[in-house]
Amino acid sequence: MLAPKNTGLTSVEDYLQGELISEVKHELIEGVVYPMASNSANHQRISVNVLSEFANHLENNPCEPFGSDMKLKINSNFFYPDVMVDCLFDNSTPYFTETPTIIVEVLSKSTRRKDTTLKLMSYINIPSLKEYVLIEQDFVDIQVMRKSEGWIPKHYFLGDEVTFEAIGLTLSVEDIYHRVQNDDMVEFLNNKEL
Repeated sequence: MLAPKNTGLTSVEDYLQGELISEVKHELIEGVVYPMASNSANHQRISVNVLSEFANHLENNPCEPFGSDMKLKINSNFFYPDVMVDCLFDNSTPYFTETPTIIVEVLSKSTRRKDTTLKLMSYINIPSLKEYVLIEQDFVDIQVMRKSEGWIPKHYFLGDEVTFEAIGLTLSVEDIYHRVQNDDMVEFLNNKEL
């Protein structure tokens, strides 16, 4: 996480107005605005793979997927998850949602701590949320926490399939990591060719 944009507290209204004209996305946490770091190619590959699969699966469904430009509002805090699915989207607030069903975050060294602590504790208290998914980009590990299982994490690796129970979609770990360049994927693909 980058350093705060300013040292004074920012109101929700000022934050939302600023985001409409800003070239850089920011998260608002406890009144402090934090600029977001840019993402790597692997981060983008994973996000696009998941978003594309969700979009195809939900094409004729009231649940809809959103990418990293859609804000998530939790009380007076605003976050930009990498991927969300929302089945109760309120069109009166077109720039953010408060009712995600699934949240996916792709982890990096700079975001891991926030994604596994502050965001985890904030997200699992959203009444509509059924699944929180953390995907490593530097190695292959997908962690799924489900409300129905008391938010106990389950890990998935190459050769496994992940079921997103909230939307009835099963994907292979290999598909989620399609085109990703890390040591685990290189070794997996080399072994497949043998």
